[in-house]
Amino acid sequence: MNDVLPLKDKLFRLAWRITLNRAEAEDIVQDTLVRAWDQREEWSAIRDPETFCLTVCRNLALDRSKRAVHLPLPEQEQEPPDSQPAPDEALSGNERLRMARAAMDELPEVQRAIMELRDIEGMTYQEIAKTLCVTETQVKVYLHRARTKIKTRIKEMDDYGL
Repeated sequence: MNDVLPLKDKLFRLAWRITLNRAEAEDIVQDTLVRAWDQREEWSAIRDPETFCLTVCRNLALDRSKRAVHLPLPEQEQEPPDSQPAPDEALSGNERLRMARAAMDELPEVQRAIMELRDIEGMTYQEIAKTLCVTETQVKVYLHRARTKIKTRIKEMDDYGL
């Protein structure tokens, strides 16, 4: 069970990305940890506890997100003042970040989840495939499509102000 507690932050980020609701994500992480605890008798038979927990978390989040209203993610904390760029560069950077978040929120759930797990969590294609119950080829295809959609959407926003 000591393998599970260090995963709570990763589980929270996954749940939050799917539900887009902090309180709901916290509840999902708690439910995931409870389910892991309930499986403690069979824990030795589970080959990859991280994949097990991420899969449970993802499934719970998907179940709850179907009923939830999605709100945009809050802005991340800003860099320390001494490392911030010039005001015009900061505006451009903040605008690009906002556009990327908006574009990512428009992605289908599976593409958004794969992008989150690969680009933010740093998981391998194989780990993502096991977690989401898809093939590695599907992971690569979905990731490519997601990145292409975001790139296209940001270019549209830049060119046309959409």
